[in-house]
Amino acid sequence: MTTLDAIQPATGEVIDRHPVTSPDARDALIDAAAETQRRWAATSLATRADWLRRVADRLDDRRAPLADLMAREMGKPRAQGRAEVDKCAWVCRYYAEHGADFLADDRADTDARRSYVTYRPLGLLLAIMPWNFPIWQVLRCAAPALMAGNGVILKHAPNVPGCALAIEELLRIDGHPQHLLRTVLLAGNDEAEALIDDRRIRAVTLTGSTRAGRAVAARAGRQLKPIVLELGGSDPYLILADADVEQAAALCVQSRLHNSGQTCIAAKRFIVVDAVRAAFERAVIDAMRARTMGDPFDDAVDVGPMARVDLRDALHAQVTRSLDAGARLMLGGVCPDGPGAFYPPSVLTDVAPGMPAFDEELFGPVAAIVPVADEDEAIARANETVYGLGAAVFTRDVARGERIAADRLEAGCCFVNDFVRSDPRLPFGGIKDSGHGRELGREGIRAFCNVKTVCVA
Repeated sequence: MTTLDAIQPATGEVIDRHPVTSPDARDALIDAAAETQRRWAATSLATRADWLRRVADRLDDRRAPLADLMAREMGKPRAQGRAEVDKCAWVCRYYAEHGADFLADDRADTDARRSYVTYRPLGLLLAIMPWNFPIWQVLRCAAPALMAGNGVILKHAPNVPGCALAIEELLRIDGHPQHLLRTVLLAGNDEAEALIDDRRIRAVTLTGSTRAGRAVAARAGRQLKPIVLELGGSDPYLILADADVEQAAALCVQSRLHNSGQTCIAAKRFIVVDAVRAAFERAVIDAMRARTMGDPFDDAVDVGPMARVDLRDALHAQVTRSLDAGARLMLGGVCPDGPGAFYPPSVLTDVAPGMPAFDEELFGPVAAIVPVADEDEAIARANETVYGLGAAVFTRDVARGERIAADRLEAGCCFVNDFVRSDPRLPFGGIKDSGHGRELGREGIRAFCNVKTVCVA
């Protein structure tokens, strides 16, 4: 029997084995989910909101064990795991409170007696989710989708099978339908392609790499199924000459090292005007050096292992190729001896276009400092990328920062004097190779609705 092995990244040990879902079992659970979704779509919005509140309560109750599970399967420091569960409860309560308003009919004045736009569920969604935020990424998608009356088939990353099954169990609440979200454990991409093709699947959402996004978009396009893609990013953070350097460095490092650097919206390219470069480099190195790397079960640890050894080795190869191309190493950059997928907080400077640290996404605890002469060059370098997920600008002139964020940075989420983050109250997503479509906010709940025009003569 084929299994998905859960490997603890801090030790390299296999901690659990889960059998993959057989074709017959997969077919049966999709049938059950499709039938449940049809009944769920007929329930009231108040019923759906009550269910979401109960899910939030269960998340509160299971905060500690879910954080432990993430630490075991993908190495997230346990304190950060607890914060992730808290955010999941927030998104459930947010859509329970606001979902009915977001789904209310929009009246239109026409020649008809009555005309309006109404928002109705599409049906069963396929959610292809990543390992880096294994609970949040799923609930970020599922909370609005289920509030809108859809159902979800979850194809999670193969290294977090326990998290996938825990989410499915979390959503099974007495007195409510039992198959609103079902998990399929798959061993390869062929089975995922078959799910996209399945006539019972009405739409697809993916959070993952740009390469995976292209493949899913092509497959879904052949079936004319709507998709939302939240893909990679190489977020630029602009440090202008009038920035508060200490504050900027602290926030940049906080963003860069969150989840051990394994987040699509982390600060990745620090684009620094020459006037403050030396001070910023010193502050970043001091802040990175002060972080503690180690056992994710130790609450004093800031940086845990990376999720897999192969990911750690790929990151180190990017660092090495960047150094060969002319970047300078200022901190870290050496794979530690011993077991586990650990990589130290590292700083590169003199990073420029043509180097992996500039052109590619570094998905781990490595900061890339890009020196520039002035504001205009900083903006040009920020936009000189195939990605367009997030960006930030640091300046004491808030109005100036807002103009740059709103008018000149090519990204879906732009922040001034803070690091980029997702928020249930705001739409989230990117442009260019970072994907398209939006999650969260009003846009997120409507993303998988039939935007239906109704006219009464």
